[in-house]
Amino acid sequence: MSDYHFSRAVDMSFEDAIAAVTASLARHGFGVLTEIDVSATLKKKLDVDFKPYRILGACSPSHAYRALQAEDKIGTMLPCNVIVQQHTDGTVEVSAIDPIASMQAIESPTLGEVAVEVQAKLREVIDDLESAAAAA
Repeated sequence: MSDYHFSRAVDMSFEDAIAAVTASLARHGFGVLTEIDVSATLKKKLDVDFKPYRILGACSPSHAYRALQAEDKIGTMLPCNVIVQQHTDGTVEVSAIDPIASMQAIESPTLGEVAVEVQAKLREVIDDLESAAAAA
């Protein structure tokens, strides 16, 4: 199975990583439509403790519009999720969905083009975090 995400460990705190990835997403034309605090949700719903884990539902409106024009059911795969998690050793990792991997079952040249563009932008977002960590 091919990788369905790309990730980077970042040398910053969990909360700083969320702020840095949100800022990087904005610089690359994405907004964060949803933010799910998985740790808090699992504590509330199941009364279990879970590592710090946040899901950011990122959307590039222009890319989403093009994708929806090409395939009206593509909304089942939107927004593009980016996660920030803190591992038990304290390491903070940021991961983004690979839209090419998630859309490979759909045969649409237009969607393929959009996926390639979004993949490049999400890789830039993740790569920007190295610079953000160095500047902090």
